[in-house]
Amino acid sequence: MFLATVRVTLKPTVNDPQGITIARALATLGFDSVEGVRAGKLIEITLDESERDAAEKHVTEMCEKLLANPVIERYSFELQAG
Repeated sequence: MFLATVRVTLKPTVNDPQGITIARALATLGFDSVEGVRAGKLIEITLDESERDAAEKHVTEMCEKLLANPVIERYSFELQAG
């Protein structure tokens, strides 16, 4: 059994309107030291796999087929045995 924690973020060259909105709201609330915000997704997936290699392969396939858009997003993940 493994727990995959997947992070999906926009590539640095892609405009992030959600991040811009959050940065503006933080400035309105008095957080003047914020210079930029990038928003993304955090996804936790529990896998019933006995081998780490198989779990890594499946999570990579999930990211490439559904969880991330490779044109505008990048992803990373961590696996924890559980």
